[in-house]
Amino acid sequence: MSDFAVRKIVVQVEEILHEGGPLVTPAPVRGAIYAICRNPFAGRYEPDLQPAMEALKPLALELTDRLVAALGGRAGIDAYGKGAIVGESGESEHGALWHVAGGYGMRERLGECRAIVPSTMKVGGMGATLDIPLGHLNAAYVRSRFDVITVASADGPRSGELLFALAMARGGRVHSRMGGLEVDQVKGEDGLR
Repeated sequence: MSDFAVRKIVVQVEEILHEGGPLVTPAPVRGAIYAICRNPFAGRYEPDLQPAMEALKPLALELTDRLVAALGGRAGIDAYGKGAIVGESGESEHGALWHVAGGYGMRERLGECRAIVPSTMKVGGMGATLDIPLGHLNAAYVRSRFDVITVASADGPRSGELLFALAMARGGRVHSRMGGLEVDQVKGEDGLR
């Protein structure tokens, strides 16, 4: 992990009581955590990045544990996502390092997770925002869990840094009413339904 020395970790938790409709109890909760790290590949082309995915797994586990704790524990967490912002002297492929590690960390700690972990990444400067998509853990077609949480850091990522983020939610959009597969209909067999 020393190659990806962490400068800071930030946790955010949102409790959504309503969006103009009636108050919802219990309120859906979504949260995100990100680490801003040194980018060991900044400013140069590295032909073989894949070993670095393994090196990031301990960070993914730590971030997962912290986010689960911030959300009050594992019970009820039913949506997840991940993302990365690459500082200006990096390339988008450096953000792709988080695909395996970020997904691994959440799957390892959350248990059964059959659906793909929605993901996003981009190159951006300090203060860039990242909209992290959320999706149900076991069934990609649960429309009520199609959501997003936005993260940003006023002082990062700097030119030679990476921002690696994880996101989770307990409950769907606060006033979801778009139909589709409901949570109580999830079979969890193929990651889709």
